Amino acid sequence: MNSRRLKSEQLKQNNMNALRNKVQLIGHLGGNPESKTFDNGKKVVRFNLATNESYKNSKGELVKETQWHQVVAWEKLADVMEQYLSKGSEVALEGKIVYREYTDSSGAKRYITEIVASEMLMLDKKAN
Repeated sequence: MNSRRLKSEQLKQNNMNALRNKVQLIGHLGGNPESKTFDNGKKVVRFNLATNESYKNSKGELVKETQWHQVVAWEKLADVMEQYLSKGSEVALEGKIVYREYTDSSGAKRYITEIVASEMLMLDKKAN
């Protein structure tokens, strides 16, 4: 019985670890993906993704809000995104949120929040 409880706790912990820093988004690209290949051969793709939300406010009026997310992808996923995505493409992404900071040329600290994509599903319907 004790080993069963231990196994159950380990499974629960593994499931919780799989959910840490995980984000899923469905949206449209705000522009074409921009790619860069580094000297070591690694490729990165960046683009902005718009997600839309609609709700009724206290007056019963329909309100539409758009949130913009900076998306980054590396290596093979970057290759696929560069080849198949363009401005307006609808995608479902899974990844993690990353916060970075840097100092700009004037000495001011800047902060960046990015979604580092690990999986993608293209949602656009193909034209017949």
